[in-house]
Amino acid sequence: MKEKDSRFLILVTVVATLGGLLFGFDEAVISGVTPFIQPYFNLGDIALGWTVSSLLVGCIIGVIACGKPGDLYGRRKILLVAALLFVISAVGSALSTSFIQFITFRLLGGIAVGAASILSPMYISEIAPADKRGALVSLNQLAIVTGDLVAYFSNYLLYPTGENNWRWMLVVMAAPALLFFVSLLFVPESPRWLMQKNRRDESFRILKKINGDAQATIELEAIEASVSSEGKASYKEVFSKKMRFILWIGILLAVFQQATGINAIMYYAPMIFKNLGSSNDSALIQTAIIGGVLFVFTLVAVRWIDRWGRKPLMIWGTVGMVVSLTFVTIAYFLNMLQGYFILLSILLFMASFAASIGPVTWVMISEIFPNKIRSEAMSVAIVALWIANFVVTLVFPVILNRLGGGVAFLIFDVMSVLLLLFVIFILPETKGKSLEELEKIFIKHK
Repeated sequence: MKEKDSRFLILVTVVATLGGLLFGFDEAVISGVTPFIQPYFNLGDIALGWTVSSLLVGCIIGVIACGKPGDLYGRRKILLVAALLFVISAVGSALSTSFIQFITFRLLGGIAVGAASILSPMYISEIAPADKRGALVSLNQLAIVTGDLVAYFSNYLLYPTGENNWRWMLVVMAAPALLFFVSLLFVPESPRWLMQKNRRDESFRILKKINGDAQATIELEAIEASVSSEGKASYKEVFSKKMRFILWIGILLAVFQQATGINAIMYYAPMIFKNLGSSNDSALIQTAIIGGVLFVFTLVAVRWIDRWGRKPLMIWGTVGMVVSLTFVTIAYFLNMLQGYFILLSILLFMASFAASIGPVTWVMISEIFPNKIRSEAMSVAIVALWIANFVVTLVFPVILNRLGGGVAFLIFDVMSVLLLLFVIFILPETKGKSLEELEKIFIKHK
């Protein structure tokens, strides 16, 4: 009898999470670039918002465009295309001499981020054992915040390189993108996707490596039963009455993750700290500290999400978000902007986010939808996430500069309170159940 190979599972997961690392790097690197491209391209508030949020338009396109090809050709092949787009975007945006060129290459990078944001967690959830799925999918969020952290420190280290420092900040992403492409050549396809394509033997071989012979047989039979009952996937079924509850869970989680302000703070952190009196290099290092906090507290989620469950993490984390955003809001309205109070409050918010809704959103979106329509349903939820991200990112600098930080953070605080109510009264628990078990539970839910 063949025993499971834990090293194989770890290797495959690490390769898949490189997509998350590039996702995080590409969305965070712009925070260090904006202070330099704003005068270079002579950008106003709206143009600056569009420069940052153009990546998010690409993300929406990427999510919509990669779902069907991911079903037809496999998760791995489309991730290979995304890796190449990351390389092209990094080099192209770094070499841009006009605003139009810069936006074009940022859009291409956004398409790659969109593809990675849906296919990396989907791939991991489809290959992971039920008792480790939460932690393994959370590793994708850990990779995202690692990408954030690498981008922040890279920006800080490249700051002294002169007037073209922003070009170096952008081009360094080409190296991990090439590593992602090469690594993907050595990992298998998702066993659930292989079963959908009637490649039963290949699917079983992969399941045996992950679960061992006995559990692999059980998993294979469950997947086979699920696949055999499936017809052709369609968006009509995604929006059908029986899917309404589960779809709203995914959409609301995705929207709340962004509407509570995480990426507005990340993208514009140097601007926020500079407005509070920090110099450019000091603002960059404070932003890097934020990235470090995100990394450490995402490790907390990875460690405990399969032990405590998704819901307890969400409750405690959201309480922390409400408290910290209340502190920031009061500080702005009372003009208590000197010293470390705001920095510490923002760090508390980041820690609370990283231990809760940050990873839990990606875990639950990747596990709650049935095998048959997982790609289509995940694409709807993740498009909602990127639309929310786009709207918040586009309007945040306008609100910050014209209405003040107090109003901006009060809006995020109210959204966090609504999130807490959603978690307590509506969000279900999914800990420890196979994808096929969850499918039965949610489809029966009324």
